[in-house]
Amino acid sequence: MLESLVCPVSRAMLTYDPTAQELVSKAARLAFPIRDGIPVMLVSEARALD
Repeated sequence: MLESLVCPVSRAMLTYDPTAQELVSKAARLAFPIRDGIPVMLVSEARALD
């Protein structure tokens, strides 16, 4: 399923961080949470990366 998801901001591919349970967009420098096995792809829910 990861191959079909893209960052809603940059449209770039996402990488999975199993430790943090997040999908990471390196291009947009955002991490999208995964809650109860469902990716939350809302920019308002994303965490900014340093």
